[in-house]
Amino acid sequence: MAAVQWHSRARRYDSELQSCGLEVAPVEFSDYHPLKSITVTDSKSRRGARKGSTSSSSSSSSSVAPDPLSSMLDGTDPLSMFAAASASESPPTLSQSSSTGDLGRGKRREKEDEVGVDFEPWSSKRGEILARFTTTEKLSINLFMGSEKGKAPSLASSAVSEKVRTRLEELDDLEEGSQRELLNLSQQDYVNRIEELNQSLKEAWASDQKVKALKIVIQCSKLLSDTAVIQFYPSKFVLITDILDTFGRLVYERIWSMCSDPRPLPVIIYSDPSPDSFTADEVNDTAKETCLNWFFKIASIRELIPRLYVEVALLKCNRFLTKCGIQETVPRLTAMIRGIGDPLVAVYARAYLCRIGMEVAPHLKDSLNKNFFDLLGTFRQIHGDSVQNQLVLQRVEIPIYLTLYSPAIHWILQCVSYRAPEALLTEMMERCKKLGNNALLLNSVMWAFRAEFIATRATDFIGMIKDCDEAGFPKHLLFGSLGRSLACADPPEGERLPILNEAWKVITKVRSPQDYINCAEIWVEFTCRHFTKREVNTVLSDIIKHMTPDRAFEDAYPQLQSVIRKILTYFHDFSVLFSMERFLPFMDMFQKDSVRVGVCLSIMDVFIKHQQEPTRDPVILNALLHVCKTMHDSVNALTLEDEKRSLALLINGFIRMVSFGRDFEQQLSFCVEARATFCNLEPVLVQLIHTVNQLAMETRRVMRGSHSRKTAAFVRACAAYSFITIPSLTSIFSRLNLYLLSGQVALANQCLSQADAFLKAAVSVLPEVPRSISIEGKLRSSEGFLLDFINNFLSALLVVPDHPEAGVLFLVRGLLNMVQDYTWEDNSDAKVHVYISALPLLAAMSQESYLYSIPKVDSNETLYGGDPKFLAEINKLCETLIGQVLDHLKTLGRDESVHRQGSLAFSLFGCLLAHGDLRNNKLNQLAVNLWNLSHKQGYCNTRTSVRTLEFIKHQAQQPDMAHLSDMLHRLTLQSRT
Repeated sequence: MAAVQWHSRARRYDSELQSCGLEVAPVEFSDYHPLKSITVTDSKSRRGARKGSTSSSSSSSSSVAPDPLSSMLDGTDPLSMFAAASASESPPTLSQSSSTGDLGRGKRREKEDEVGVDFEPWSSKRGEILARFTTTEKLSINLFMGSEKGKAPSLASSAVSEKVRTRLEELDDLEEGSQRELLNLSQQDYVNRIEELNQSLKEAWASDQKVKALKIVIQCSKLLSDTAVIQFYPSKFVLITDILDTFGRLVYERIWSMCSDPRPLPVIIYSDPSPDSFTADEVNDTAKETCLNWFFKIASIRELIPRLYVEVALLKCNRFLTKCGIQETVPRLTAMIRGIGDPLVAVYARAYLCRIGMEVAPHLKDSLNKNFFDLLGTFRQIHGDSVQNQLVLQRVEIPIYLTLYSPAIHWILQCVSYRAPEALLTEMMERCKKLGNNALLLNSVMWAFRAEFIATRATDFIGMIKDCDEAGFPKHLLFGSLGRSLACADPPEGERLPILNEAWKVITKVRSPQDYINCAEIWVEFTCRHFTKREVNTVLSDIIKHMTPDRAFEDAYPQLQSVIRKILTYFHDFSVLFSMERFLPFMDMFQKDSVRVGVCLSIMDVFIKHQQEPTRDPVILNALLHVCKTMHDSVNALTLEDEKRSLALLINGFIRMVSFGRDFEQQLSFCVEARATFCNLEPVLVQLIHTVNQLAMETRRVMRGSHSRKTAAFVRACAAYSFITIPSLTSIFSRLNLYLLSGQVALANQCLSQADAFLKAAVSVLPEVPRSISIEGKLRSSEGFLLDFINNFLSALLVVPDHPEAGVLFLVRGLLNMVQDYTWEDNSDAKVHVYISALPLLAAMSQESYLYSIPKVDSNETLYGGDPKFLAEINKLCETLIGQVLDHLKTLGRDESVHRQGSLAFSLFGCLLAHGDLRNNKLNQLAVNLWNLSHKQGYCNTRTSVRTLEFIKHQAQQPDMAHLSDMLHRLTLQSRT
């Protein structure tokens, strides 16, 4: 070790910076621009050129990096090229009688008739119906598989093939006594049994038991004539029609598959592979015969309701028979429904016909309208004796009974009103008026018609609602439906306040808290959308008045949450929001912890997204502090880390939006209060420390040159805040990084004692760093993070002056002692890497002028002024570090870790080359030895080695660097081969 004599190379940073600058070269921008694409010319012979052609080659200019998206526009993308290639061949025709022009016009007509995305599908209503219409009464399923021999209509042998007759006989020859009756089923049991039947249908079909599958469908359809538990009927309808849909799909796909033998339908060659894009003329005889067979089987069903439902399920199959099959069948099915005596059963049968009709033939508007007008004619049956007796028997009130019609009527009206002209909608309204403003029908009209249609006639609808009988259908439900439409479309401006007043007169009189909040929640959006905080505050006051008695709010949390969301949607100015007198009392109704926290999350989310400028409004700050405290207090031992991060993210967003301008003391007081409030969320404490450090820097910038004593005292207060808060953090690297950051801030503000305290605290914490840390739930080595921190720490020490009572380089020595004592991982070179990283720092400390400095802070360059004793201490420490590295290299050589040895040797060589004075012969020889050692086994990267030699060659041309030429001749490249 004594043989190594370290001397740092003298550096002239300004001249080095200039020598590294880029050369300026004149460029004529008329010919060149850095963003202009490079163009190359590629000349190649034309393939397939004609003999004797005067041009045998072609030149094409192409961009080196063509835009893959622009190629779509010129037809050169792969799909367009494939289409062009296909077009060059003879395209197969759809049929001999159809032309391409006819096909195009036909497709355009189909597109016009298709149902668009603006049509709400049945699937979106299914779950709502099942959840809404429930029962606690016992249900039953009666599946009768008795014999129906002789009851099927006779078929002439000339009209029916032998195969069809055989299948009909199979349908008739059902086993005697195969009757299943399941009694006393709960609702869930009933649902499970229906699901089992659906599965049985699929299994029977898969095992080629087509007759059994049809029997299951028939018996399930019969259940739709049973209204024994009438409150459950809408849900039963949903469950049974699921089975019918499955059956219809299976039959259609079966017949469709038969069309591919012996000749597939031509549709498969077109871009639209939909099984709907064909004509009946293209269907082969086998598929048609099978389709007729299914319809003959349906015709043999004796009872009206199963025959009707099964035929509707197979309505789409008429495409295989005739061109006008569906168009002729729908009116017939519409007329069949008139034979159903029970109005509830009939309205759902119409709903199913309209649903299937919209799927397979949405252009048949006349049939849809006919269903609606037939529906109007049956309304008198609702108040007939048979219905009233049934309701008395089942103890069902008329308002409850009328709600059972809503899903079916809503759907029928949605189908009828879809893209309907204004004249038709107006005619339908007039027909409703002739029924005496039937409340049930009026409610469905407001649900189904376009919101714009309702909004422009809102005053007329209010008049009709007033004329309705309160006993049959509550008026608050009608106003609720009107409110839903007005939330989507705006009524005339002059009518808005009268509309709100008329609606609220009815709403506020509703006695049931649940009915009240269901309706009030709808009209809150209309109020927020068109009025000011005054009207919204009035509405909130009325809600509090109705929901507070008997703690009714506990059963209405979803609706109350919806009220908050709607207010936040329209009120983004939180000074206006919190100035509403009743907003915070409204918040007090959320007394369930999980619900209250959810509301607070919604408020903070809106604040973070929409608050553009920092605020110091005390009303906002106090309210949001309370909101954030509610979120913070919800954290417990069971809270997931993801939830903690989400909460901290919102709270940190709030903290960043708080600014008291130049009132720095008030800002610091806020941070003190926030620290006490959010002590359980570590990311928030980290954010507060960052905020205080920024506050200290901003104070120095703003107050520069004035009130220096007061400013210094404030900065020290900020440092004290950080020094007290950092130890409470559990993350070791958060503490280390914040100690370093706070020390740098204190140093920048000339608070040297505080800076020393932070940096010494960081050094004292280093031994606590564990060998592994948890990152995203996985244990990983901490070594890389520790090395990154130490390198940052070393770079900061350059400008830190030595403490007069602590000795020369006391922080550097303390850090290196910690590194020496730290328990590193087995077979780790991290400690040696730190030693090598410390050499550039020590070399920079020995310069007459430092690379960087802090204004008004005297670094060691000023304190020691190039004192030889100081330089001797630096050289001695460098020699010690180099000796430690060399000892480690010898150890690696004995352990045959040649790859690690070569890598470390090359790192030390680079350090000596950049920072050591290689005019010293011993240091120069050490550098050569390290080069040779790093290349001894050929593991060193050849490209890096070559570039290093080029650098040395370049440096040797500089003044006072001629000694590098001699060293260059002794550096050779070696490879493993």
